[in-house]
Amino acid sequence: MRSSVKFFGLAAACAAFLTAGCGPSAKQDAPKAVAVNTEAAEPTHRTDDSSAPVVYMTKEISPEGLMKVYKALGWTPTGRVGVKLSTGEPPASHYLDPALIADLVHEVNGTIVECNTAYGGARANTAMHKQVAKDHGFTAIADVDIMDEEGSMALPVTGGKHLKENYVGTHFANYDSYLVLSHFKGHAMAGFGGAIKNISIGFGSSEGKSWIHSGGTARTGLSGDQDAFLESMGEAAKSVEDSVGRDRMAYVNVLNALSVDCDCDGHAAAPDMHDIGILASTDPLALDQASIDLVYSAPDSASLIERIESRKGLHTLEYAEAIGLGSRTYQLVTL
Repeated sequence: MRSSVKFFGLAAACAAFLTAGCGPSAKQDAPKAVAVNTEAAEPTHRTDDSSAPVVYMTKEISPEGLMKVYKALGWTPTGRVGVKLSTGEPPASHYLDPALIADLVHEVNGTIVECNTAYGGARANTAMHKQVAKDHGFTAIADVDIMDEEGSMALPVTGGKHLKENYVGTHFANYDSYLVLSHFKGHAMAGFGGAIKNISIGFGSSEGKSWIHSGGTARTGLSGDQDAFLESMGEAAKSVEDSVGRDRMAYVNVLNALSVDCDCDGHAAAPDMHDIGILASTDPLALDQASIDLVYSAPDSASLIERIESRKGLHTLEYAEAIGLGSRTYQLVTL
């Protein structure tokens, strides 16, 4: 790691009023639904400009398809490799199938990495979280490391307006490169979850998750101003990239089982649109924007678009670009 860090203890127990799911707490109503234009629209951020970051895509959602888009990146990890993903909240979430990702995890000789939740549930402490990882099949394909098992460490945040520090698990410093595997889907609070959410909320320790949700004002709970939350995700994501180095991170979004709810919701809504494919890039913002564009151009995405827009989810992309996380303009290369 290139940045200096400071260490902190584990977060306090999550406040009793939080639900066992991933939605807003009892003290924070869900953002109001808004009217959306659900007519299919062509993506608006694609370009033929060779200077724009490349997003690779395959419609083949299989271990072979996943390896294909990964190989297209031409990315070679160095040192110890962490594979960041969501282990999924039981009993009924739509996490990535271990059989889909096993070959790629083995290819990079990776350790699956996760952090504990800030909302209760079955992954609120390390022992329970490791049991979930086992139950969901992840320990069968690789070692699993709960990165905040021994507390939090702070990464510096530059260029933001909410966070000065971002709290991740102390084991974050044990890895030299990260492959970020994200199941793209909706989210009850962020609108959608992809690469940016995975390296912000996902890398956040239990305390760090609350810090981001609150816009840097609280270390427990999930309450806070919506814009501050969305912007803090961008700031936290940038702190992770700045600390690791973009050349040591690569990103894959799998657009299947597209529910309006997150893998952190143990009672996620059933998917109601068709699978789209697998995308990969070394630019997390370009990758999420390409994923969004494909959702918006799909003929059966009305419910997911409503979820994204009712939570102002696109603001995360706008702000992330403004602070220099990456580019919303991208080249799309279909394999």
